[in-house]
Amino acid sequence: MNSISSLVATTVLDTGVALGPVVTFLPPELGSRLQFGWTISVHILFASLSIGLAPFIIYFTWKDVRQGGKRYARLREFWVAIFAIGFVMGTVTGIPMSFQFGTNFPVFSEVAGELIGGPLAFEAKMAFFLEAVFLGVLLFGRERVSDRTYVLSSVLVGVGAWLSGFWILVVNAWMQTPQGFELVERNGRTVAQLTDPVAAFLTPRFPWMFTHMMNAAVIAVALGVAGISAYFLWSNRDAVEWATALRLAIVILLISAPFQAIHGDAYARHVEDTQPQKFAAMEAHYDTGQADLHLIAIPASPDALLDPRAENLWTISLPGIGSYLASGGDADAEVLGLNEYEEIPPVALVFWAFRFMVGLGFLFIGLALWGGKLLWRGTLTESDRFLQAMMLASPLGFAAMLTGWYVTEIGRQPWVIQGTLRTEEAVSTSLTSGEVTITLVGFVVLYLALIGAFIYVLASLIEGERTRLADDESGHDSVWESLPVVSSDD
Repeated sequence: MNSISSLVATTVLDTGVALGPVVTFLPPELGSRLQFGWTISVHILFASLSIGLAPFIIYFTWKDVRQGGKRYARLREFWVAIFAIGFVMGTVTGIPMSFQFGTNFPVFSEVAGELIGGPLAFEAKMAFFLEAVFLGVLLFGRERVSDRTYVLSSVLVGVGAWLSGFWILVVNAWMQTPQGFELVERNGRTVAQLTDPVAAFLTPRFPWMFTHMMNAAVIAVALGVAGISAYFLWSNRDAVEWATALRLAIVILLISAPFQAIHGDAYARHVEDTQPQKFAAMEAHYDTGQADLHLIAIPASPDALLDPRAENLWTISLPGIGSYLASGGDADAEVLGLNEYEEIPPVALVFWAFRFMVGLGFLFIGLALWGGKLLWRGTLTESDRFLQAMMLASPLGFAAMLTGWYVTEIGRQPWVIQGTLRTEEAVSTSLTSGEVTITLVGFVVLYLALIGAFIYVLASLIEGERTRLADDESGHDSVWESLPVVSSDD
């Protein structure tokens, strides 16, 4: 990625007129990358919320229909409300990305349109509409449809959310390991022509990426459910519905967190086979030869943050384990270093993001085992320290998922389509620095406002539920009454 130090230099407009010591407009490529990166970073939070909540909603709906009573009905209503709000936010934040293909990366759209157009259309028509229609049934149909139809609607909402992730990851996996096409000349431009739809849709990267991403979403939401449940139990230890939600979240974490580590280990070997530059950047491995594994890496100087190398890091490393992981069992295996390549990704961003993600992953395993031990002893809701830990950890799953996404996307640079199209070649040639900088600022401000609105609504729902738990006579029969805009007091 280009240096951002130019932001504090003298501004020169596209007309060549100097404006003095003010903020500099970003180069079109850097501005476009930052804009799309910011947009998808926010969108992926809401998309993963839908994906991760789907299993919880299906379970709570099924138990509500099967057993009746207030406990599962309350859990279903609360989490469906959050799902619906996240769905709206995901829609609002996701639509601009398709336009950015045309405004910022039109060359990419022209070159890859025949390969990515189908999956993106399937995502909208097959997944989004399915999710939207049956979410309406979940929200308004409890007393209007049969129990069987209502449970089926929860399943179809979940299927829609996971189908959406499926088709989006089909596109991204193809960009990582493209196949099923040939380059042809069309209207004076070299473009990718689809030759094998099955190969293009089911690339070598897809099963790894789909499994890892879906499981990451489940982990993130399970931590969120556990954290919110812990908050309610902290306020009221007799909240049996939230003890139920906490137990379910811990059981899911006990399965998903260790699986993510095991799967991630195998996934890293696949990355080394298909994108060796990315793997080398993940380990800051510069010299070809045996690779160590840095369990802990601390910058020895400020320069090490921007250029992490063995000689400028304080590390706790396992000799040869990097080679062992890359080769699948040979601690002496040779691993190509970054010095072997003319162009490499921004190493510091990939290296530190990878460590942040992995470190959080082991923290999640520890929390899951701690919770599992308390669950086994029957004291899950009695440990103050555990409840506090889960409240603090509730947003960390989304942080880990974002940094993992950064490793995936930044580690592919300088390619937007690996080995086929460079990012700099995909950017619009008519886009000016002023345009890209102004629109980037606009997107940042708008999306921060959307995040703030979501947090406000989420906090209102949580506070309404806490009030209900404190006083069952508070009159909050529906979670929606917790929102000021729909309060019965109006």
